[in-house]
Amino acid sequence: MEHIKYSVLIIDDHPLIAESYRTALNYYSKQNEPIEFKIEITHDCDSALALINEAFKTKKEIDIVFLDIKLPPSKDGKILSGEDLGLKINELLPNTKIIVATTYNDNFRIHNIFKNLNPDGFLIKNDITPKELLDTIDAILNDPPYYSKTVIKLLRKQLVNGFLLDHIDRRLLYELSIGTRMKDLPDILFLSLAGVEKRKRQLKLTFNVKNEDDKELLFIAKEKGFI
Repeated sequence: MEHIKYSVLIIDDHPLIAESYRTALNYYSKQNEPIEFKIEITHDCDSALALINEAFKTKKEIDIVFLDIKLPPSKDGKILSGEDLGLKINELLPNTKIIVATTYNDNFRIHNIFKNLNPDGFLIKNDITPKELLDTIDAILNDPPYYSKTVIKLLRKQLVNGFLLDHIDRRLLYELSIGTRMKDLPDILFLSLAGVEKRKRQLKLTFNVKNEDDKELLFIAKEKGFI
């Protein structure tokens, strides 16, 4: 029987997690002959970017990437996280399937990762079990996408609540929730101060908030899964 070979790149700065992915891939291979995985592991943005650029230049396929989002920046500061690496993979290697793995579990962050990367797999590290890794690999090879249970819950929460907020609304709520001052928001949101205030008034109308301060707005937005 002819072997089916997949090239896999694991990018994670925690060696134990990277090894758990390798173990799961090797176990899946043994259980599903004739599938084989050629696995490379890298622990930082610089070496990962070098491998991605090399694959692009040599027209070498990387079939699957396990991508940690929370990586230290590259030495030149151009790649700030795994998200930037994912954008580079999408640009240079568009056929590569990306499995995002992250400790982030807040709606704003997950929404942005989805919007920017549209990954084939999305795992929250706290959800990961050996069985889930095997399920992820199987789904990615046969019927992508695969999302872990926390991601599915967050997506359902956003769909069920029925509110339609654009990315500026979400960013505004996020910035308010982390204590960003109103006078700093125009530079962050690329709006005038009047535009920011109009957005905030509209959000209060949407969420039926009567109070002048932002506490109730943020409480309801968080309750409904927007921050």
